[in-house]
Order: sequence, then structure tokens, then C-alpha cells
Amino acid sequence: MKSIFLSHEHLFGDPLPLFRRVGTAAQAGDLVLVTAEDDGFTFSSGCVNYYLSGEDCVDRFGRDSKSGVCAVRPVIILEPGDEKLLTHAREINDITTVELGSFPSSILESSMRDMAEEQYREGVLRKSGTSYTIAGRRNEVFRLGAKSIVRISVNENKISGYVQLSDGTAVSAGEEIFLEVRPVRWYYDEINRMLICGKALFADLSHEDAESYLEGGFLEELLADDADEAASVGPGASYHVGEHDELDMIKAFVRADIPVFIHGLTGDGKSDRVKEIDPQVLDIELVNETPETINGRAVYNETNDKIIDIKPVWLVKLERLCEDGELHILFFDELTNATKQTQAVIFKIVLERFVNNRWPLPENARIVAAGNDRAESSVSHDLAEPLFGRFAHIYIRTTVENWMPWAVRKRINPYVMEFLANNDLYLRTEYTGTEGYADPRRWEMVSRVLDNSDNDFALIEPIVGRDTSDAFIRFFRAQEEMAGIGNYTDEDIAHMTVSRKYQIAQQCLYAAAAKPEEAARLVGRLGAEYAAWFRYVLSRKSNQRK
Repeated sequence: MKSIFLSHEHLFGDPLPLFRRVGTAAQAGDLVLVTAEDDGFTFSSGCVNYYLSGEDCVDRFGRDSKSGVCAVRPVIILEPGDEKLLTHAREINDITTVELGSFPSSILESSMRDMAEEQYREGVLRKSGTSYTIAGRRNEVFRLGAKSIVRISVNENKISGYVQLSDGTAVSAGEEIFLEVRPVRWYYDEINRMLICGKALFADLSHEDAESYLEGGFLEELLADDADEAASVGPGASYHVGEHDELDMIKAFVRADIPVFIHGLTGDGKSDRVKEIDPQVLDIELVNETPETINGRAVYNETNDKIIDIKPVWLVKLERLCEDGELHILFFDELTNATKQTQAVIFKIVLERFVNNRWPLPENARIVAAGNDRAESSVSHDLAEPLFGRFAHIYIRTTVENWMPWAVRKRINPYVMEFLANNDLYLRTEYTGTEGYADPRRWEMVSRVLDNSDNDFALIEPIVGRDTSDAFIRFFRAQEEMAGIGNYTDEDIAHMTVSRKYQIAQQCLYAAAAKPEEAARLVGRLGAEYAAWFRYVLSRKSNQRK
């Protein structure tokens, strides 16, 4: 396949049948609205001028008229066999649209903008390793949960000083915002083997530069995600055995539309992992549900003497959530604590993707369930074998080693992190029913109370119990005398355990006041993860002392 401009002939000479139905004007996507110059007349009803081949162009009203500022509405010419790459075909009024590739297109939902901004500011927003060329500049792609996002600056040449985007958000000239990478939808002219972008896709390039981009890197960037996810099959196909943590595995099964069951103890962060993948997850706590609330209600209508089935509220919410076309998670929490009758209802939903044999789940809904270990709960039930067999099963076991990177991202109180880095047996203590006990979730509670009490250690006992509280206080009283930095060879460091490295990083914290450069050098030799932990805890402590 190759990408080109539309020609004057396609629209005005011998117009393609498609344009007689949809018109020749082109809507401006959010990327265009953000990056294109605006002299006050560039956009009209959301439409924008766009380039044709040669020196021709189409103005914002869809007319054959010269324009100074233009966007780009790409066209792809398909070669034999390319049709198999097209997905999600739709036909409305004899017009066929398909999806191919992904590109930055829409502003990130308002509910996630603060989260993305905070993670970017703190340097913990994950990089995907890919990028897009926007207005002639490379912009790297970040991951926010399951979403791919790009941070760009609003073009400063806006005569009004701002521009209004597709969701009504007004952004100022020069402001930096996040756009979400989404699948691109194209009009499909099967006779001419052409894909025509439904909107103007990008802007802020001269005709010459836009042409070079279309002939060069555009298709590679457009299809990058598709290429990454393509699987090799057949004789001689290659394979690999990757290393994955629980979060990566859950993501992989969600993308593959395989229901996932997450096993773990209370406080292990089962629901937190799901929310990292989809911050808008629809969470249904089954311990509070009955078969009727899951399946919907039947209501008698006296007027026409008929029984009317009413959709369950959760399904209405899920359908609205999935209207954006993105993958969203339906999370059945505490499935092991649900009654056998409720489990039977869930089984039919997982198996058939229908609710009450009447209403289908949205195509882009994905199912994840979770439950606590039976040994931990007297009201839990084993899953029936047919239901168990419908899931991929992931067993979460939180340790200090895999909890600590999460704690840095969540800005857990530095005293909590220091204590657990050196006393991993206290991450989880036995539940007695008579006093507080410790688990990962309750340590997060300790973090919050310390943050809001100027680190008053007397407030810890009601959460984690007396023994753990006493050990916490004794530990820090003993650490006040620590200020030395040991001498370690590279070989010594290579053979250290994760816990030992955290202990050394903690020693460096206490030595940092007297020997800041020496402490930073040693932590840097331990590895990037420990250096990040050291900088975070040192920064938090420094701020608390001010």
C-alpha cells in the first residue's frame, strides 16, 4: 500500500461516487485543531482546508478554492492482499467504513487528564518506545493504563488565543495537552481500492513536507501498533518466551479478549491492577448482588398486560462507557464470595457475552474477575468447574520487592517504605480479630495518616497492631545513629539480594546529609530502581523538614 493526496479529479473533475454522498468538506480532528494555524477563518463548523495533489486544495466549505493554511486528509491505495488488514467494517446507507492503523486523534478524557499530567510531571508516565511525527517533530508515545497518549503543544498562531476541541474543551495557544492514540477510520472505496480518511488527520506542514511524510514515514507510524501485535504463524514461524509481571499478563489477556480471574489475598491490590489498565473500569462487587440485580428485572405492565424486561443498571452504564470505542473492563469483584446462584448467572455472561439471554455485552467490553483465597474467607465458595474453565487464572502474591516500585509511583510515605524495605516480614501479619493487622492496603492507610499528621508514629498502632507499631518505632530510633557508607565492589553488588540493596539505599539516606555525593554515587551503582527510590524518599523527607 502507499499513501497519497486526493486529486482535483477525485473531487471535482470526475468525482468519486463517495463524495456525492458525504460531500467534499473535511472535519478537523483534535490533532488538526491543536496544531493548525488559525487566522480566524481556517475552521468553520469544525471543518478545515486540506491539500490536494499538485497545487490544488479544498477550502473549509468543501469548495475548489486556494487556501493558505491547510491540513492533510490522507488517502491509501491498497495493493492485493492489503484488505486482510482492514478491521471493524461498517456499512451505513451504502457507505462502507473500516479501521486501519492508529494515530493521535482526540483529547484525553477529562477524568484522566490530571492523572496523566501528574505522572508526566513526576517522571513516572511510562514510555512505549514508539513515536509519531507531528508538525515535523517526533513526539513519543506514553502509556496510561491501556491507553496510548501523546503530549503536544497547541499552535501559538491562534488569532483568538485558544481553540475549542471536539469535547468542548477550550485550550490556550502554547498550552501542552495529551492526545489519545486511537484507531483511524477510513471510507472504503472497494472499486478503486482506496481508503480515504474520514477527517483531516494532521496539520502544520507545508504541502512539500506533507508529501514527503506521506511518501516516507506516515504508513510506518500509522501501522506501528498493528505490526507490534501481529503474530507470526505457519511453518518456520518464530516465537519467544517473554518475562511478564502480573499487570503485563492481565493486559495481554484483556487485549486478546480472554476473561481473566485474579486470585490473591485481601490487600494484594487486585482491583488496583485492573484500574491501572482501565481507570474507567466498571466495578461490580458481587457480594452485594443477586441474580436479579445482575440479570435485570421483569416488570408487569397493567396497561397492555405484558411482562417487560428492564436492563440492569450496570449494563446501561457499561454501554455508555463503551460508546467511545475503546476497550473497557467489566470487573466482577469478589466472585468467590458470590452465591452459587449468582455464579451461575455470571457463567452465562462470561460464556455467551449476553445478559439474561437478551442483551449483548458491547464488543469492546472485556471481562475480569477477582476473588480472595478460600482459606482467608469463611463465606467464599469454590468456583464451579465450568466457570473456572472460562478464565485465564493469575495468582498475585505481593512481596516487598514487587510492592516497592508501586509504592514510589503512589507516593507512599517514606517512613513506610524504609521500614518495609528492611523488615519484609511485616508487610503482612496475621489477622486475629482483636486488633489491627498489616497487609499492603493497610500500609497505604498508614502512609495516609502519617502524611496528614506530620509523621506521628503514635497513630500507627490502631491500623497495624501493637507489635508491628512497636517494631516500627524501634527501627527508626535505631536508624538515627546510622550514618556510614560501606565500600562495595561491583561483584559485591551483583550478588546482593533485592532486600539488601534496599537496605544499602536506606543507609545512604542517613549518610546523605554529611556525604551527599558519595551516597548518590553508591545508590546509582545499585541500579536505576534503587536510585529512583532514594531520590523519592530523600525528596519527601527534605520537604517534610521545611
